[in-house]
Amino acid sequence: MPRSKHMPLPTVAVVAFHRFSQFHLSVPCIIFDDILPDMKLFNLRICAGEPGPIQSSHGLTLETAHGLEGLEDADIIVIPYWRNPAEQPPAPLLAVLQSAHARGAQIVGFCLGTYVLAYAGLLGEKRASTHWEFEQDFIQRFPGITLDTNSLYVEDGNIVTSAGTAAGLDCCLHLLRQRYGSAIANKVARRMVIPPHRDGGQAQFIERPVPATTQDARMNALFEFLRNHLHQAHDLDSLADRVMMTRRTFTRQFHKAAGLSVGEWLLSERLQRCQELLESTTQPMETIASQVGFPSASALRAQFKRRFNVTPSDWRKSFQYA
Repeated sequence: MPRSKHMPLPTVAVVAFHRFSQFHLSVPCIIFDDILPDMKLFNLRICAGEPGPIQSSHGLTLETAHGLEGLEDADIIVIPYWRNPAEQPPAPLLAVLQSAHARGAQIVGFCLGTYVLAYAGLLGEKRASTHWEFEQDFIQRFPGITLDTNSLYVEDGNIVTSAGTAAGLDCCLHLLRQRYGSAIANKVARRMVIPPHRDGGQAQFIERPVPATTQDARMNALFEFLRNHLHQAHDLDSLADRVMMTRRTFTRQFHKAAGLSVGEWLLSERLQRCQELLESTTQPMETIASQVGFPSASALRAQFKRRFNVTPSDWRKSFQYA
């Protein structure tokens, strides 16, 4: 749900461990610190996840003003990395994460940080993402968790996990977009000189699926076609014919590439495009509904409220920049 202009700034706690990765730690610190000189978006804390001073894998020493107590009232807790998949994280950290999850804080794991969330028992039977190289290891250690290796990041309830290295940037931009809308997220992305939505070998999707760079050029072209024709109705048979596949093969290949069924993917794309139009235009809902492929404004409103837990009008009031 987007943040109201009158709500206090969200507090982000980033947890550092011994042998931390400088890159993974720096990503949330850059995005959630004062990245826009004219607008403060978050209150950032760096918290020691174990007794310090904390040393990186390359000998850098980090002294923090906060320990685990800094997580107790944080709105977002980021575990940017973990040093060893086979090592059980410190019990006091796991207990704090469990308590934070129970009170409704958003818990985020980058790359091997997903292991920490799994060791804490926060993933249960949820979907999650981690670095593709650790797929088999993760599945063997945590067989009850559905690992999605096609995604740059995955959100399930108040848990968000991302794939390796640069996928943490994509995940941070999603969290920023979630609270402040596309215009601010795009502004931050431009300042970082990174794309606001990134194509990749692991198909990015939470609310907005991004077409994967797959080995099938026909599927890549179909993603582009559908994005340019959201206003039209589409059925499985005509789309299968377009990529010269049987309906059964097409359904399987589409889900493999996008991580969603055709209907789910189209709905997410249409709602994302609706967000963009609400933010950047003053067009009435009837016009927007027609442009993005909903049969009526009321149908759009219902789907929008169901997905984002806020009405299109409220979204426009919060994020419009036209």
